[in-house]
Amino acid sequence: MIPRWIARAAVLLGLCGATLVAHAGSYRFCDQPLELNAEQKDRLFRLGGVIKDALEQHAPHGVALMSRSGLDLARFGHRFSHAGVSLKANSDTPWAVRQLYYACDEKRPRLYDQGISGFLLGTEDPKEGYVSVVFLPETAARRLEAAALDRRGALTLLSGVYSANAFAFSERYQNCNQWVAELLASAWSDTPVTSRTDAQAWLVQHGYRPSSFDIHHRWLLSLAMVFVPWLHRDDHPIEDLHDARLRISMPVSIEAFVREQVPGATRMEFCHNERHMVVRRGWEPIAEGCTPGEGDTVIPY
Repeated sequence: MIPRWIARAAVLLGLCGATLVAHAGSYRFCDQPLELNAEQKDRLFRLGGVIKDALEQHAPHGVALMSRSGLDLARFGHRFSHAGVSLKANSDTPWAVRQLYYACDEKRPRLYDQGISGFLLGTEDPKEGYVSVVFLPETAARRLEAAALDRRGALTLLSGVYSANAFAFSERYQNCNQWVAELLASAWSDTPVTSRTDAQAWLVQHGYRPSSFDIHHRWLLSLAMVFVPWLHRDDHPIEDLHDARLRISMPVSIEAFVREQVPGATRMEFCHNERHMVVRRGWEPIAEGCTPGEGDTVIPY
């Protein structure tokens, strides 16, 4: 059994949709496939179909930013934990999501293309889940598509060392959402971005604000790092550690940045529970419990 305090640390800092599991007497941080029954699989496949239809209709330039719920981070005010770039021209499958993931067996981060249905399986709660999709106007979309499909350039922005709680403005480590933020810098900078240093400098210059996590129990983080190899604090500024806060790239901070930087960017949110799917157009989040509001589209099962 995983000790409760380790599990709490994983929920706090196990970002990018991965899960802490017991394995051969130790603990690993991996994307574990959900054990779904036929009805749950059918719901996720249907949701994936609704999202693909929306991409075809609202992303004529072949690219969109996509985020999904994963670990339950509601206590910290976060619904979404993992972001990637959905590409119609993806060589794997149309609209597959290009993303960073942590390869447990290799103990290193890699870039990975995953179909939308597989992307949805990363949630830890098959009974209820959320997906956010941001659509971009032509110029921003074309530049992001080119940067994401340029595998050599995308790999240039990939750190060799993963940290779930990576500081957004350090090159020592990287989490999945930070790679997306730095890819945006590479795509939208008017000067060549050839390194993570360049990308982070552009993000700072343009006012990117990572999400702030308040760590009320600093001892929990210190103890967790003894047992959990993907948690670090040596990349975070001393003043942040003193104030018991961590500044980390999250989907919500990326979406806020895009909304500020790209006039004409639009958003749709999708959710599902055991009764229905809900589709909302706009930046206001769907209410908890996948509760529809005025103007939302409800698709019953």
